[in-house]
Amino acid sequence: AQPVESGGGSVQPGGSLTLSCVFPGFTLNHYAIGWFRQAPGKEREGVSCISSSDADTYYADSVKGRFTISRDNAKNALYLQMNSLKPEDTAVYYCTKYRSSWYRYGMDYWGKGTLVTVSS
Repeated sequence: AQPVESGGGSVQPGGSLTLSCVFPGFTLNHYAIGWFRQAPGKEREGVSCISSSDADTYYADSVKGRFTISRDNAKNALYLQMNSLKPEDTAVYYCTKYRSSWYRYGMDYWGKGTLVTVSS
């Protein structure tokens, strides 16, 4: 099974998008999940993650105050609400599942990614 992202697209600076990721065949209750992104010519970077209990979240400094991560364990789903988008947010966004309830032990499953393009 592999996570599947959706919701990417093209948007003008200042616009919003919501990314979704479903994890078919998984039971997510005990695992942290999150988002990474990779811009052209750059390394993949962590954007945000959320703990299994929903109690803890992490955001990269570059997206704090603009992006909001959430999850719905009943739907095996992960979301990323992205507001006030900037051209530097342009990247392929990947969802991932971690090996434990928080990000300490790394990731074990990745989606194929969804492209977000922010341009006027």
